[in-house]
Amino acid sequence: MTVNFDLTGKVALVTGSSRGIGESIAKTLASYGAEVILSSRKLESLKKVEEEIISDGGKAFSVACHSGEMDQIEALFEAIKGKYGKLDILVNNAATNPFFGDVLSVDEQAWDKTVDVNMKGYFFIAQKAAKMMVGHGGGAIVNVASINGIRPAPMQGVYSITKAAVIAMTKSFAKELAPFKVRVNALLPGITETKFSAAMTKNPDLMKVILPSVPMGRVAEPDEMAGAVLYLVSEASSYVTGSTLVVDGGMLA
Repeated sequence: MTVNFDLTGKVALVTGSSRGIGESIAKTLASYGAEVILSSRKLESLKKVEEEIISDGGKAFSVACHSGEMDQIEALFEAIKGKYGKLDILVNNAATNPFFGDVLSVDEQAWDKTVDVNMKGYFFIAQKAAKMMVGHGGGAIVNVASINGIRPAPMQGVYSITKAAVIAMTKSFAKELAPFKVRVNALLPGITETKFSAAMTKNPDLMKVILPSVPMGRVAEPDEMAGAVLYLVSEASSYVTGSTLVVDGGMLA
């Protein structure tokens, strides 16, 4: 048997793909033949990624969508159905963490925003994607969670709670969708060099505390997450579902 990473002919949706881990994932999937639907809140940022993918010989299409808003999720999937009529791959990556502080200080607005994007959005995007996949013979879903879902980080309580929920969601979907040939797995990144994590990675005092807990002694680059996702959405992982793939430089070891 030849290990197969080829995604030619596959249609893939990557949420939160205007930058960081999502951008790297989208570009990687496109480089392996997938036609990639780019999605995030700002169309202008998506268009830049779309142009870069196309200039490298790939295929991409941008749709603005706030993944915490149900009407925008509906519009996203109507656009996918209208243009492609199918969906083979979903990478649920769009996330937010508007509050950095102790759990006693979290207000309702911060809670609602985090839960709406990181839990509600993930669930209904995965649900709609899965319905399309079931109707076309199967597919693969990857939910980008976090090592915080296993070991909550200080000052990131609500974010950690939502990422633990994403892990449970992944396992629930995996069990129910396996008979329909839809595989569902989760990626658990460790600390990664992105704008999203800049509050930590650009803080020398914080990094003096964090880096000693990472056996590899460094922060990850976004591209180091993309290869793990390629594995999970390709035929190379054809017998893998309900799994959590930790990519953290050994932090949870």
